[in-house]
Amino acid sequence: MGAWIALALLVIAGAVLILRHDAGTIAGFDNADIAGIVAAVALLIFLGGSMFSGYRGRFIGAVRDALAWGVMALLLIAGYSYRDQIMPLAQRIAGELMPGAPIQFDTGDTKSVGVRIRKQANGQFMAKARANGAKINMIIDTGASTIVLTPSDAARAGIKPEALRYSVPVQTANGTSFAAPVRLTNVSIGPVSIDNIEALVTKPGALRDSLLGMSFLNRLRSYEFSGDFLTLRS
Repeated sequence: MGAWIALALLVIAGAVLILRHDAGTIAGFDNADIAGIVAAVALLIFLGGSMFSGYRGRFIGAVRDALAWGVMALLLIAGYSYRDQIMPLAQRIAGELMPGAPIQFDTGDTKSVGVRIRKQANGQFMAKARANGAKINMIIDTGASTIVLTPSDAARAGIKPEALRYSVPVQTANGTSFAAPVRLTNVSIGPVSIDNIEALVTKPGALRDSLLGMSFLNRLRSYEFSGDFLTLRS
């Protein structure tokens, strides 16, 4: 029965478009809007009839499921309506659960973007960064004059460590070592992004983790350590 009602409504919608294509509005709606509304009602009747036929004799179950779907629809609509307010909260929760994940915030300036990074339990600021598009975890180190990549991270960024010339002396926890100068197309932490940036690649075993040094930080609009957070703005 529902299918026949839906078909009849679709016929009516088509007739409205054909017979009143050059007419005015009806109750403030133009003909295309009315046809669209009628077609949507027809679709709901058709789908509803098919769905609720399975609940024949189970009225309470049908009402319960209908309410559940209605609540889900309202939650989706509310989530979409308040997405600008919900997104910062979701990013903050992600930052708490995954230290190093950038938490984007509104800088109040349309020409600027900013992120915050939460300190890890060991007291270090580890950033989930990207170098040449590759995901690389980097310790933010203001004592490093430049970005320093381990050979494995350099390889992920598209650099061939075996083809480099290691001529720059660097101080590491294991003493003096040598690194090779390179230039990265892009380094980013969330939306904070710097292009064409100098870096070094160390020899194997010289560093445990890659470092995000001053060659990146100095090109930002600002960076600030405050409590358990590091704030970056570009």
